[in-house]
Amino acid sequence: MSGNERPKLSRRAWITTASGVVAAGLVHTQADAMRLVAEEIPQQTQDPTRVPGRIVSELGTRAPAEQPRRLLRAQTLSSSSRTPLADLMGVITPSDLHFERHHAGVPDIAFGDHELLVHGMVERPMVFRMADLMRYPQVSRIRFLECSGNGGGVYSRTRMPTEVTVQAMDGLLSTSEWTGVPVSTILREVGVRPGASWILAEGSDAAVMSRSIPLDKVMDDSLLAYGQNGERLRPEQGYPLRLFNPGYEGNTSVKWLRRIEVTDRPTHTRDETSKYTDPLGDGTVRQFSLTMDAKSVITFPSYPFALPERGWWEARGLAWSGRGRITRVEVSTDGGRRWVDAALQGPILAKSTVRFRHLFEWQGDDTIILSRATDETGYVQPTVQQLWEARGERTSYHQNHQRAWKIARTGEVTFGLGELV
Repeated sequence: MSGNERPKLSRRAWITTASGVVAAGLVHTQADAMRLVAEEIPQQTQDPTRVPGRIVSELGTRAPAEQPRRLLRAQTLSSSSRTPLADLMGVITPSDLHFERHHAGVPDIAFGDHELLVHGMVERPMVFRMADLMRYPQVSRIRFLECSGNGGGVYSRTRMPTEVTVQAMDGLLSTSEWTGVPVSTILREVGVRPGASWILAEGSDAAVMSRSIPLDKVMDDSLLAYGQNGERLRPEQGYPLRLFNPGYEGNTSVKWLRRIEVTDRPTHTRDETSKYTDPLGDGTVRQFSLTMDAKSVITFPSYPFALPERGWWEARGLAWSGRGRITRVEVSTDGGRRWVDAALQGPILAKSTVRFRHLFEWQGDDTIILSRATDETGYVQPTVQQLWEARGERTSYHQNHQRAWKIARTGEVTFGLGELV
């Protein structure tokens, strides 16, 4: 080949390498392509149809490019992490991305050593080992779990951030398939005495987290959960045993459960007096506001995404209610003046998140999009003004007001609640 001749590219090299950089707008001539081919060849993935792949392993992994992360807060014993809701599909949260909230770190507990004491106003106080609980009839239920403090960072009138992601705002929410024994089964085994109306649930962590829960609730649908998403609970989620109260604020689903005491009144523990109460505007405090009200959030478009062009886009999000099934989700693309029903994606389960979607045309103007959910009791997700009127501005819990996103003329999306108050 003479010095003036250009080397010829193989058809395969051109297709696999040059076409990629053409699509990126980097190639203008064949010479440019050849130069980039030479630079890229050492990093190129070989044709997977011509090279054997990896052999099977004991534990599956995510693709290198697919590595969602939880958002960590306060790297201390009392800490939390948040689920990347905008990065997920469907309603089931992968177990390793389920949010965490700990009051004194994660204890190290052996499955074979753990025991559950059930006592108090019962006929037959009993101690159950994990092997004992595993012998009772097992049930599985798909339900959400949400911290009552979810959304706390965007509630106050004096703090209205715009650069806040769905994860930072509502990431203390996850949905799993929970497996275990109904609490009602165990309470029938020990025999609840007449006059009993509450239980106290106590954990094995260093905080000895404990909460009072109405007896009617635990007899209805609460679980002694030892499984999550097809596997044993992970330590961060209460291994080997947690109480799971569907639809109730997350702190009542006591992790590392070691004791249930049946009582005739709430116990008023440290964890339900110093925290998890709602100061109201008139100087009083709302206590035992346990049920999570209907709520929704648009996960796309949301900060920090920017719409690259005008046209038709699909707003997507999640809705949920601790009172039962979501029956309706409406979307507004003009700041709440007009509302249109969004499509709900089945299955629509009680006390579970549900996906919704709505196709809208963005014409390049400043606009605010938001959603509101209605559940089967008829409860409608309130505006932030309605929430303030009902409960004042001091509370840090149960902030289920409508979430808003502002789409600027540039296409940039930011949190838009401040535009509505």
